Amino acid sequence: MRKIVSSAALAAILLLTIPATFAAPPATPKGVPGTIVIVFKDGHRQSFNLADIERVEFPTGEFAASAGTSGPSRGHFLGKWEVGDGTGNDFYITLLDDGNAMRSMGNVHGRWSDVNGEAQITWDDGAQDAIRKVGSRYQKFAYSSGKSFTDIPDNVASARNTTPKPI
Repeated sequence: MRKIVSSAALAAILLLTIPATFAAPPATPKGVPGTIVIVFKDGHRQSFNLADIERVEFPTGEFAASAGTSGPSRGHFLGKWEVGDGTGNDFYITLLDDGNAMRSMGNVHGRWSDVNGEAQITWDDGAQDAIRKVGSRYQKFAYSSGKSFTDIPDNVASARNTTPKPI
């Protein structure tokens, strides 16, 4: 009899906790149009008027690594990079704060973003380069038109930021 009562009590507790497990998260407070609501890890919320915000910045790589998103970084990738071409020669890749990129070899324009801690550049001619930290150094991984950043690179060469401060 004692086992039946204990089992019944356990079943009742489980039945009461299951709805709480699947309950919808607390409703977001209705904001005024033109506002953003930030929800912090502890659950509290704070609203900001978008007209008062100039820009939103994240420390380099921190947001991309935690949230899996990408966007131009204002961190350590900015500047003029001396990179190898895979055949022993060097050229320059310049990464700007606004997401634009320039390649001295062929004077080609491109767009770049910091994706999971690496600079991924897509050039207007279809080629792609990635600047990745490998150990304590950086390397440039080159991909021809039609390849993706997860394919085997066409070549890998050294990369060095010649302007350690943003330009």
